[in-house]
This record gives sequence, C-alpha cells and structure tokens, in this order.
Amino acid sequence: MRRRLTLLVAATMCLTLLAFVVPLALLLRTVAQDRAVAAAGADAQSLVSLVGTADRDTVRSSVEHMAGQARGPLTVFLADGVVLGSRAPRTSAVRLAALAGASRTVERPDGREIVVAVQGRPEGTAVIRAFVPTAELTRGVTRAWLVLAGLGVALLLLGLLVADRLSRALVSPLTELSAVSHRLARADLTARARPDGPRELREVAGALNHLADRIRELLRAEREEVADLSHRLRAPLTSLRLEAESLSGADAARIGARVDAMERAVTGLISEARHRRETDAYAMCEAASTVRGRVAFWTVLAEDTGRAVTLDVTEEGPLPVGVHDDELAAVVDALLGNVFAHTPDGTAFTVTLAPRAGGGAVLTVEDEGSGLSFDMARRGASLGGSTGLGLDIARRAAQASGGRMDLATGGAGGARVTLELGPPASPALPE
Repeated sequence: MRRRLTLLVAATMCLTLLAFVVPLALLLRTVAQDRAVAAAGADAQSLVSLVGTADRDTVRSSVEHMAGQARGPLTVFLADGVVLGSRAPRTSAVRLAALAGASRTVERPDGREIVVAVQGRPEGTAVIRAFVPTAELTRGVTRAWLVLAGLGVALLLLGLLVADRLSRALVSPLTELSAVSHRLARADLTARARPDGPRELREVAGALNHLADRIRELLRAEREEVADLSHRLRAPLTSLRLEAESLSGADAARIGARVDAMERAVTGLISEARHRRETDAYAMCEAASTVRGRVAFWTVLAEDTGRAVTLDVTEEGPLPVGVHDDELAAVVDALLGNVFAHTPDGTAFTVTLAPRAGGGAVLTVEDEGSGLSFDMARRGASLGGSTGLGLDIARRAAQASGGRMDLATGGAGGARVTLELGPPASPALPE
C-alpha cells in the first residue's frame, strides 16, 4: 500500500509538472526571441533619423560605432550602392524595402532579418538592416530550461518525500494492527493495538482491543464452567472410593488406585481450567517423558486385558513440542482410550515417538484391530457409543502446535493415527 500511494503521488506530480513546465518552457523561448528581435529593432530605429538627415561621413562613423556594439550584424545600404557598417549581402528583403519604402521583419533559416526603409536622402531611399542570428534568438533559453527542469525534479523529489512520510504514517498503524491480529490468532490475548494514525484507524484499533477483551471474558467464563463441571465429578468419585474401601484384597487396591488416578485427573482439570495462562502461544513440554509416563499408566490396564504394548521412543535427546504437558498427556490418553474402546481385548498396539523434520515430534499410535472409520475423525462422531471427542482433541492439539493429524491403515490392518507436533514458538520481543 505504501508503494502504491507513493507511485500515485509520483504520477500525479509528473502530470502536474508537465502541465505547467512545458508551457512555461515554450513561453521562455518565445520571450527570449521577442527580446532579441526587439533589441535589434531598437538598434535599427536609433539610426533612422541620423541616416535620413546627416551627411555621409557622419552616417558612416555613427553606423560603424553602432555596429560594433550591436549583438548582431547592423548594416546601412545607401541608394547609390554604398554599404556602411557590417558586411552583408543585399538580400531580397533589402531590395524590396528600397523599392516599396516599407519596413518589415523576415524569417530566415539562420535567423531573423529586420529591414527599415529611410527616405529623405538626396541619392534616394536608404535601408537599415539588422540581423538576429539563431544563436541570439535562443540565448539563455537552454540555461533557463535546465533551471526549470532542476526545479521540477526538486519539487518531484520533495513531493515523493512528503508522500512517503504520509504513507508511512498511514501504513504503520495498519501493520501494527495486522501484527496484533496475528498475535490474537495465536491465542496471545495480551496483545493490544495502540490507537494511532487517522481517526478511522484509531476506531479500528479500539474495536480490535474491545474484541480481545471480550474474548478474554468469554474464555474466563468458559473455564469457570469447565471447572464447575469437573468439580461435580468429585461426588461420584468419592462414592467410588467409599465402595472401593469396602472391598478387600487385590481388587480393592486396584480399584482404589484407579480412583486415585481419576481424582488426580479431575483435580488437574479444575486447576488447569482456572489457572491456565490466557495465552498458549508459547506453550511447550518435553514429549518423550510425557509419552513414557502415559504409556506406563495404560500398560497396567493393557496387562489386565491381555494386550501387548510396544513403546518406541527415540533416545536422541529431548523432544520439545509446542503443547502443554497436560495437553499432550490428554492427547495420549484419548488415542489409547480409543484403542481400548474400539478394539477387542487381546489386541496389541504400538506407540512410536520420533523427531519431526524442522523441529517437534511425530507421535504414532497403531493397533492390530479391524481398522478405524474415518468418519470418527469428525468432532462428536462416534460409532462405538462414546462422545466422539478423542480424535478431535488430538487434532486440535496438533494444529495448535503448527502440526496436523493423519489417519491411515496400519501394516497389520488396524488403525494408525499419526500426529505431527510442531516445535515451541519463540517468545515475542517486548515492544
């Protein structure tokens, strides 16, 4: 936009300068020509009274003196053929003036000729001829044109400078608004636009800030609702704990451990809903340790249902990804929960975590079941009686980190879910 505004101003100024400079240049040339012709005519007219009344010697000395000071050739043709002053041929204009007794100005290829007929001499009509060369007609015109062109270029550069400053003052707030909107799109709800520039842009900045505040309020209300919903689960969990305590033996310990794990998950959900940072733009965690921990949790249930579990995590070092630790844990739980929910007992599954090209990690969960319907990738879609949100949780977590989710058929004919998790984002520099 800044470039277009500058080009528009440049085009407008060029047209304006052409509209004024070209006529002014032609006028300067005409003025120079008229000035030279007027000067030569004045020289010729100054000799009229002298040539018509003085004797030949006086006329000779006066004409030679005037010819030496004139800018162009100045000649007097007497009727008896004597030529006084500058040497010049007797042109047709001179002969016509002598016969007709009239004065005139004649345009010639090499300049302009001014002839003045003088009557009253004893030998007949004399003719005064003043000649203005082409160089004298254009004297000073080139320099005036150069000055005019330089002035036009200077005005054009000045106009471009002013246009650049004005366009910068207009574009800078737009650029800042765009940057703030991108930060908001990355869930950085602390981003605010600075009201600057024209009134319309200040109004847009105020509206964007109001929108960010409104989003912040809605998210806060949503978190409180999630926290309230999660808190309601404590009552049935307490009931399960009491029933588990009424049992005895290994079953009581196993059920009690799972109730404890469920209570910790609910407590974590409440804490996350109420205290999560308002921006997830710079979320990160170490994927390898989180995946190992969640697979170890599910391995206990896999042993009870006769499932073989294979965990393949790269040992090349830490794998930082752009999601929170609890979010990645929820993703692994959702994917493994689908395996347990949609495959029969005894179905083996494999969890693989490897580095991703360009940073991040690739998480793959593959089972040896009968495969997975791709319709289940839609939010709320389920063919097994569940909520249908598991795969959607995984997909949204991958997209939030800059990655994606792919569904395919595994080598054993079962379902293969591949999550590409992007690397952590760099923190924005303070303004």
